[in-house]
Amino acid sequence: MSTIFILALTLALLSSIASGVVGSYIVVKRITMLAGSISHSIFSGMGLCLWLQKVHGLTYCNPLIGALVSGVIAAAIMGFVHIHYREREDAILSAIWSIGMAIGVIFIFLTPGGSSDLHAFLFGNLLWVTPFDIWLIAGIDVVIVILAMIFHRRFLAICFDEEAARLEGLFTRALYIFLLSLVALAIVALIKVVGIILIMTLLAIPPMIASNWVKTFSRLCAGAILLGALFGSVGCFVGYGLDWPLAPTIALIAGAGYLVSLVVARKKV
Repeated sequence: MSTIFILALTLALLSSIASGVVGSYIVVKRITMLAGSISHSIFSGMGLCLWLQKVHGLTYCNPLIGALVSGVIAAAIMGFVHIHYREREDAILSAIWSIGMAIGVIFIFLTPGGSSDLHAFLFGNLLWVTPFDIWLIAGIDVVIVILAMIFHRRFLAICFDEEAARLEGLFTRALYIFLLSLVALAIVALIKVVGIILIMTLLAIPPMIASNWVKTFSRLCAGAILLGALFGSVGCFVGYGLDWPLAPTIALIAGAGYLVSLVVARKKV
């Protein structure tokens, strides 16, 4: 088994922690549309950092760092839109989604050899994982788990009954934007695994499957993490063995797993 494959498998397993925890909040809060908009908006930061790195020689401008910064900015903007412009939320989010993608494409077009990076950003590239990627995703996992443990009760309050949480004196608007920032962190953890286009597959499907079988939030998180790790590892082995692209293989297995779970859950009822 090659070192490249081991690194790819390690990253897939690490990313399941961030996606499982944050994805559970997304499914309970029902904000998959917002999460999808954030995932596409980060393309602007990735394209800008790639351009600065290759055209201007700023080697420290790693595209994943650009994704992290632009993701947090997009989360703050989208949280503000959700709070103040709910009647036009879908239209505004679609505009932000499109603008983020457009900025990223323009910068990549201006970057020599950027077309190969465009494919990796959009569809993932687990076979080009670096030790920096491993350490960055591991750090993101630690940050997300610690913050989720600290703010767990408050996140649950705004997920299940935001109005009641406001009446109890919680700063619901700040908590909501903070939760979206964690969504941005989880999205960065998944970029190398499945790319921007397929991110919602691993962010939403594992907790959606787990929600059919568990009744507490802690078990929902645990189930989502385990399912994400299962889909990631099986997808890596199948894709590597059949010489298929790993990201679409992982997404395909996750989607198939969701369809199977629906049939099994329906028979159980």
